[in-house]
Amino acid sequence: MKATQKDFLRGAPASARGCRIFFFCGPDEAGASAAAQRVVEALPDPGERVELAGADLRRDPALLGDEARSTSLFGGNRHIWVRASGDEAHDALQFLIETAAAGAGEAAPVIVVATSATDKSRTAKLLEKRPDALVAMFHPPDLPAVSQAVRAMADAAGLRLGGDLAERIARGAGLDVRLAQSEIDKLALYVGADPQAPRAATIEDHAAIGASTEEDGLAPLVNAVLSGELPRIADEVRRMRELGLNPVGVALALERRAGQLAQIAAYLGPNGQFDRIDRGAEMRLGIFFKERRHIETQFRRWTMPAARGSRETRLDRLIPRLVALHRNLLANSQAAELLLAQELAEIGRFAARR
Repeated sequence: MKATQKDFLRGAPASARGCRIFFFCGPDEAGASAAAQRVVEALPDPGERVELAGADLRRDPALLGDEARSTSLFGGNRHIWVRASGDEAHDALQFLIETAAAGAGEAAPVIVVATSATDKSRTAKLLEKRPDALVAMFHPPDLPAVSQAVRAMADAAGLRLGGDLAERIARGAGLDVRLAQSEIDKLALYVGADPQAPRAATIEDHAAIGASTEEDGLAPLVNAVLSGELPRIADEVRRMRELGLNPVGVALALERRAGQLAQIAAYLGPNGQFDRIDRGAEMRLGIFFKERRHIETQFRRWTMPAARGSRETRLDRLIPRLVALHRNLLANSQAAELLLAQELAEIGRFAARR
């Protein structure tokens, strides 16, 4: 079966209840991961989470079936969470389906979050017509869509939000629904809200919890790196450590900005001029006033050819590199800060080239 991005605004859709395999793809990795988490929360008994990498499944397709049909250490349920790129999980999913048809037994729910894949990929085609599978593609959201999602999260938590506060939270999270959910959870705890005892929250309440917003937390670092401002990068990395910013959160912020630059490039076309974007298009593309200058600088730098005579742009190389960085940070959490600092310096030097 297929679902849409909107189906997940208020949680897992009803159609997901009878499914055992979920394939979430598209350029919005944050939205796909948030939808996957909603599916897990909707499971009657999700049990233990077993995380697998798509690269491991590509090397050993039987691994998925082995894990999905094993019991947890204490004999309880489990679910399998796969973080893949493109069609890395295709052969493993096909093997899981074929062995089930041959009588191998029931498998635990399998949730695949696949960056660089679409609903036209081989994996999506394998699953989309199956009644026990769900395929959904996620595109980078705009401010109204994330604001709507924030209001839905607030309703579920027993929070009453005004439109201004919902938009503020969406902007502060950089349109990342996972970060927005974290803000809603903190805000509900602060005002003592729950679904049985709803409470109103104000902008003052949000300010009181000390929410670290994109503007005052991640944006200066993102702008220094993607604008190629080499003298500032060391200072921003030091500030990142002082503030205790999560390395994966920083990587996500870079991914979101790179995705935004790709959206702008697609909107303008190969010969489009940034300064001809009208105010309405700016809002749809998430180009806010305080960030406009930085985004324009980054757009010009990253839409340059990657090499002399190449049709590939720098942005074409940046996005897969950021996806790989994200996965590397997740796999090496103890060294994540060092790995991130090294990669930020490399990306900054590449951006600074003329």
